[in-house]
Amino acid sequence: MSPISSPISAAQHALDTEPQYIDAPMSAAAAFLVLVVKDDDVSIATARSVVASTDDLVKDVRIRADRGVFTCNVGISHRVWGPLTGKPAPSELAPFQEVRGATHTAVATAGDLLYHIRADSTDLIIEFEKILLEAFGDAVTAVDDVAGFRYFNGRDLLEFVDGTANPDGLDLPAATIVGEEDPAYAGGSYVVIQKYLHDLSAWRAQTVESQEAIIGRTKFDNVELPDATEGQKSHKTLCTIEDAEGEHDILRDNMPFAVPGRGEYGTYFIGYSRHLWVIEKMLERMFIGNPPPLHDRILDFSKAVAGVTFFAPARKFLSNLAD
Repeated sequence: MSPISSPISAAQHALDTEPQYIDAPMSAAAAFLVLVVKDDDVSIATARSVVASTDDLVKDVRIRADRGVFTCNVGISHRVWGPLTGKPAPSELAPFQEVRGATHTAVATAGDLLYHIRADSTDLIIEFEKILLEAFGDAVTAVDDVAGFRYFNGRDLLEFVDGTANPDGLDLPAATIVGEEDPAYAGGSYVVIQKYLHDLSAWRAQTVESQEAIIGRTKFDNVELPDATEGQKSHKTLCTIEDAEGEHDILRDNMPFAVPGRGEYGTYFIGYSRHLWVIEKMLERMFIGNPPPLHDRILDFSKAVAGVTFFAPARKFLSNLAD
């Protein structure tokens, strides 16, 4: 029996490539914490140490969760990948590329580290962020910190069910987890985040039929509508990526967020994918159009105000950074 096929080697490989909590179930609360690491050597060393200890910090809070959901995924951007890890970047990792259409733009914004935190209650998230940021000290600056919440039966603030097309079962790891195509980073996942702000007054001024045509599903019972064969396509159709190999899925774990006192209502998009190009193609089709200039009409009511790309490596990779 060859070493790679031995039970011990196979078990070790599985341990080394165990993903982060990519497939964690939808939670009642979530947070999206985006940090920029200062460029000096001390700050880089501090960030490396804190990132490596993430699992320990998660355990410290999870034991207080009384068997409730509490998970955290860490993503690292292209800008700090080399300084933080000392290793070449994953094969597709690159900075978020601005997508400028004739009418709307998917903007690129700053971000070196992403902490995607999910829990049954907001108190656990706040406690974790407090401990985490104390550990980072002045090595980082928080450029975004958004608290998401579950809105009724999994709907966004446009009142449509979100994430219906997510893969499940064996399709989930196949769509989200890097495999033998990049063996040094097997078990990892590409992550793209975008922050969208909604013009709810303009959206609610549309008829339900118009809203359904834009989304591509019925509003009440979430039934998929037929694809347009020509002309303007729905959000659902534009975000469906197919080629000769078939359909390419991603995992969306979007969350609504709101600050009613400021009139701020939005969706925090987060997509996990085995291949970064799949999400990039979705954004190209949404913002430029397919065919151009027929952009995704949801953008007439939802403005992208942030966009960053990360790679969430396997758990063992993160803990090894301490060495």
